[in-house]
Amino acid sequence: MQKSKVIKVIIGLFLVAVLAVFFLFFTNNTQLEKEEFFVEIPTGSTYDDAKKILSPYVKSMSSFEIMAKLRSYPNNVKPGRFLLKKGMNTFQIVGAMRRNVPVDLAFNNQERLENLCERLSSQIEPDTTKLLAAFRDTTFLQKNGFSNETVFSMFLPNTYQVYWNISAEKFRDKMLEEYNKFWNKERITKATALNLTPVQVTTLASIVQKESAKKSERPIVAGVYLNRLAKEMPLQADPTVIYALKLRDNDFDQVIKRVLYNDLFIASPYNTYQNTGLPPGPIAMPDVDAIDAVLNAEKHDYIYFCASVEKFGYHVFAATYEDHQVNAKKYSEWMNAQGTKR
Repeated sequence: MQKSKVIKVIIGLFLVAVLAVFFLFFTNNTQLEKEEFFVEIPTGSTYDDAKKILSPYVKSMSSFEIMAKLRSYPNNVKPGRFLLKKGMNTFQIVGAMRRNVPVDLAFNNQERLENLCERLSSQIEPDTTKLLAAFRDTTFLQKNGFSNETVFSMFLPNTYQVYWNISAEKFRDKMLEEYNKFWNKERITKATALNLTPVQVTTLASIVQKESAKKSERPIVAGVYLNRLAKEMPLQADPTVIYALKLRDNDFDQVIKRVLYNDLFIASPYNTYQNTGLPPGPIAMPDVDAIDAVLNAEKHDYIYFCASVEKFGYHVFAATYEDHQVNAKKYSEWMNAQGTKR
């Protein structure tokens, strides 16, 4: 009987130990308000750094530390973005810290490289300074036929899957790869037929997109500008003047709804009233539709266009300056009636 009691005590202690281990490692060890939360571990972080970052979201750090050592995490801390879920136990938390979850990085409607870098740095680890340095690296620019003014044309608005801790250089190279995929043989053939390079097509597309938000009329607008280029006329695109004004003021948050007469004389290579041909680079980030609108521009005799006062958001087109003056007068009178001065 004595031996039986000893066995029962041993079994009891074993069960207690099993339960203790279960509650220590296999019950909820999170303190999350949301159902899911991403933890970001910067590049170069130590185990102590990782614990400090995790501590607000873990109930028992002592439990985490024991399991972390058992699973060799202290010597294998990885940078990246890691998903914690409400109700995770300690075993699952340590496991989650081994799975770097990609970011669905998205960007569009950026007006210049600096704005794009701010947008990117809010989604991945490299900051604005590192991204700008990578995109403006002289060796990279020369090797790939870009300049500080034209490298912005490399970025195609879309959603890309990348790791949060991707370096600025690797992200840049990925964007170049996507750019080269986009400019396939068919698109390059169409650009060549227009006597334009891919960068020039993107530059013109940025103007077309700023001129019209209506996808259906973008090929018509593109056709107008191509007609002007063919006649060696100044493009006289108001969006380029607005860009020049914002660039001069270093203020791309200002809203300019109306270009005034004196604005047309601003000294800037982006002012297409004072300079013939295309501006030095894109004045915005055109979407794929705007780029394809240039590549598939409508063939017509229009040289002029003006915002319509009867079909808002659209434009009226003219082949002669006399007809354009009639349209422009209507629009000017309408703007004055609205009290729009700027």
